[in-house]
Parts: sequence; C-alpha cells; structure tokens
Amino acid sequence: MTDTSSLSMTRRGLLRAFAATTVAAAPTFSSAAGFLRGSGDIRRIRMYSGRTGERLDTIYWIEGQYIKDAVKEINLFMRDWRTDGVKSIDLRTVDIMAASHNLLDVNEPYTLLSGYRSPQTNAMLRSRSRGVAKNSLHMKGQAADLRLSSRSVGQMARAASACAAGGVGRYSRSNFVHMDCGVVRTWGG
Repeated sequence: MTDTSSLSMTRRGLLRAFAATTVAAAPTFSSAAGFLRGSGDIRRIRMYSGRTGERLDTIYWIEGQYIKDAVKEINLFMRDWRTDGVKSIDLRTVDIMAASHNLLDVNEPYTLLSGYRSPQTNAMLRSRSRGVAKNSLHMKGQAADLRLSSRSVGQMARAASACAAGGVGRYSRSNFVHMDCGVVRTWGG
C-alpha cells in the first residue's frame, strides 16, 4: 500500500523534523540523543473532521515501521469527503503533520479541512477561490489543510516550517495552515 519511491524523498528532511520535535520536547540533550538512535520511536497523529464528524487518533509508526492498518485508517480519514474518493496519502506529509503537532506541544487534535481532493473537487474549489492551485498536491494525496483552535496560524506555520521538509502555506483570514511534502517553500500571511 505504501509506495517506497514516495518514502525515499527526504528521509533526511523527515529525520530533521522529528529531531527538531525531540529536541524541543526533550528535557535534556541526552534524552534527544537516545531518541535519534531510534529508542522508543513512535509517531502518532490525531485529527478531527468537522465535515464527517469522524475522529482519528492512531500510532502509525513504531521504531522504523509504518503500521499498515493505521495507514489505511489515515487514507480513509483524509479522503475527499465530497466524493468519498480515497487515495494513499503520502506518508511524508503525515510525518510533517505529526512532527509539527509535537512541536506545538498540544493534546488537541488537528481539525482537518482538506486532505485528498479529487480532480473534480479541486476544479470546483478553484472556480470559487484564487487560492486553489490548478495542480494542487492535494490531488496527489501529498497535502493537508489543518487548524488548531488553541494555536494561531502563525504558531502552526512556524512549527511546520521548522521541519524543513515541505511546503507551508499560511491562510490567516481562513484560519488554517497548509502542509505538504513538496518542495520546501512558504507563502501567505
């Protein structure tokens, strides 16, 4: 189910993201060093969808291995709710989301506004807004639009940017942050 070519991307970038998460959360350098060696390495993602009312709270990676059933749950949760279309979500994006969440030190789940988008949904949204890209990474399962009520758009964007592993868009007027596993870049205000 997981495409290894999509995972080879930025192993370094993702390791940097989780290293940054660990260093920010670790009380001492020695604790961070242990994490970087792989001891106790788990990755968890928590999300809520106001569109479907669904909640997701899952550990999707344990010590170097993605958990197949958890990945399936993530794919279903992040589906295009308008068409019910499901696509394999690029796990690099999930890793960026999880690392950013850890940096923010919150228990609140992300509110997922948009994960995978079918070409039809993307075209419809594009016809209504200049902020929707024609070749959006959402259509490839490589992007998510997220919100936290306990953190500002600026705080979320800074956490995602600290991962240095993909694109980060600030949408302050709409109160959400876009995170993707594409080229490292930032935009918005």
